[in-house]
Amino acid sequence: MTERYMDRNESIYTKCGDRVSEILATIADRYVGNNPPHPMAYRVFSADGILKKHDYSYDFDFVRRFPEIQNGQLVYAWSKYWSDVETPLSFILHCYGPLLLYANGELIYKANIADELNPKRRTVVTIGMRKGWNHLVFQFTKTEAGCGGSLGPGSYKSNPVHFLAPSPERFGHEGWIYTAPQDHDWSELPGEESTESDRGIVWYPKLAWGEEAITKNPVARIFGELNGEYALAWTKLRSFSQELRSVELAGIAEGKLAIHVNGELRANVDKAGAFRVELQLGYGTHNLVIQSYGEHGSAGFRLEPLPAGIQLAEPYPVHGAKDAWLYVGPFAAEEAMPDVEDSLSGLVETQAGGTFWRLDQPNTWVRPFTENALFGKWNYPLGVTLYGMLQTGKLLGRDDLLQYVYKHVETCTRLYTYANWDKAKYGASGVLNTLATLDSLDDCGSFGATMLLALQNQPLRGAERIADVIADYISNRQDRLPDGSLYRKPKHVDFPNATLWCDDLYMSVPYLCRCFQRTGEIGYLEDAANQFIQFKKKLYMPELQIMSHVYDFGIDKPTKIAWGRGNGWVIFSLSELLAVLPEGHPHRLELLAFFNELCEGYLRLQGENGLWHQVLTEPASYEETSCTSMFVYAFARGVRYGWITDTAKYIAAIHKGWSGMARISIDKFGNVYGVCRGSGYSYSVGYYKDDLSWLLNDTHGIGIVLLAGIEVLQLERHLA
Repeated sequence: MTERYMDRNESIYTKCGDRVSEILATIADRYVGNNPPHPMAYRVFSADGILKKHDYSYDFDFVRRFPEIQNGQLVYAWSKYWSDVETPLSFILHCYGPLLLYANGELIYKANIADELNPKRRTVVTIGMRKGWNHLVFQFTKTEAGCGGSLGPGSYKSNPVHFLAPSPERFGHEGWIYTAPQDHDWSELPGEESTESDRGIVWYPKLAWGEEAITKNPVARIFGELNGEYALAWTKLRSFSQELRSVELAGIAEGKLAIHVNGELRANVDKAGAFRVELQLGYGTHNLVIQSYGEHGSAGFRLEPLPAGIQLAEPYPVHGAKDAWLYVGPFAAEEAMPDVEDSLSGLVETQAGGTFWRLDQPNTWVRPFTENALFGKWNYPLGVTLYGMLQTGKLLGRDDLLQYVYKHVETCTRLYTYANWDKAKYGASGVLNTLATLDSLDDCGSFGATMLLALQNQPLRGAERIADVIADYISNRQDRLPDGSLYRKPKHVDFPNATLWCDDLYMSVPYLCRCFQRTGEIGYLEDAANQFIQFKKKLYMPELQIMSHVYDFGIDKPTKIAWGRGNGWVIFSLSELLAVLPEGHPHRLELLAFFNELCEGYLRLQGENGLWHQVLTEPASYEETSCTSMFVYAFARGVRYGWITDTAKYIAAIHKGWSGMARISIDKFGNVYGVCRGSGYSYSVGYYKDDLSWLLNDTHGIGIVLLAGIEVLQLERHLA
């Protein structure tokens, strides 16, 4: 017997029994409650600061920044990182010369001679983060080898870490601040109580404009000369009067202006000079957008103080913004003005290309970052999580769940063009990092399949374009063997050999099925069917009638480890294919036979409590929830669709599996236990059994549990 996840009295079975719809609602409601649909975090960002490379590492190249730096001089860089819990975080460090890295005043790493002489040398540095703010300080020393280094996350796909400016002067800004070259090392490092003025030195990037720029109006400072173009300045007017009142907006124009309030043109200023405009404002906040046209270079304006009872308010919360104005442009004079509220959710398009909002500071921009734990992120576990949420919303008639899924997906799809622009401009995108760095099936197939399913029910801005990008990637760009199998070409030292993973049947086949439904092109289904035929040749273990997790072409052998979730992906994805494969398809009978062979193999390995184990052939390994859900899902579909003929034993297994999860893996609050964390691969059973521990509410399992319950409920209705 394996250890229980909770006391029996804490299980959802004690509250809901066999009432599947109530269990589904409890799980879904907990998920939404713990992951509310908060927007992206918008932060002040200086494009003159330390930028990231494509691997999301900050690149501290101070020879390039300070060409006159002398050997022996030092540069300090300082930032902070917020952690919700006390936890170790791993980073990848490269050294361009001697360096010291401190965290919260303690020396974490000192470069050795091998580091200094080989900037390609990869060092893993683990920093024990405290709960709350953690201050990091680099000390870089200039030698003939160079000055600086790079620091990035251990896995930028799953955890693209960004740091925040540490000083109170820049609270809320993204990035590191750094000094000019120093002649002597510091006896005391900056930390929690430090400010930029403590040592009387200048920190970079610069916060303030130079003397020449400060005499200009903000539009002129930011955009320079505008000839036949316009820029937008956006703020909000907050009125405290409970009645409609007349408000005078006065100032000096340095070119033509068009003044818009709440999306309506209220006044034109046709020439430079003093202007006064009467506005009618009621209680609350009102969008004020001033369109500044440039003729012969001059453009912009300055406002006089507002009358009593009227205040400027920030138009949108931007962490670190110090005034109430945002700016965007330039646009050609004939271009239509964008909707300012809407423009924060994606790239601002102009005839000259994309752009985004700016602030009245040197080369300073508004930049969105994905800081929510889950909402608004795009990755493969969330793809299956949202798939489960979407189907739960449909089956239970819960429009609130459907709208939650649509909002999550569209938050991502609308940001796609911005993410590509952001990456090109700053080295690594602050949002949608997996799609912006698309180079694997994990990055696109799972979430993309859910996106296409959602798109069947509701238009989603940007989704059609992404759908074509993913279809092209899977069909034309993803690495393949000569037989067409989708395989993983080695890209890094952790997995040095080419490999075939049974996981990738889920990362590809459901998307190919949705592409067929979207376009009617049978080639997508041909590709999907071929994946199962070819994967079976390499990974099927006929003596057990189940699948090996991975085939390693470097060793030229399968691992022959019966990992639970890997097998779950296979039967789950095969059921997705069979559900749409035409009756007369030449491979249908072969794939139906394979489905039944796998079902027989999995049925024999069901545990005594109804759950399957982390390693299917190892009863001593823990009872694993995600694979159990997928076997229940596939069995229920097999019975309902008529793919399985000997139904009685499978119906019993379905009931035993679902009831087992309700009693063992799901508590009365809707928390899901016993889901294996994300995996690598190994030829050792011990790796899967002992090293791949389970996580609470892991997104590899929540959606799959929901999908299993949906199939159980549909089967009950089918059999009734």
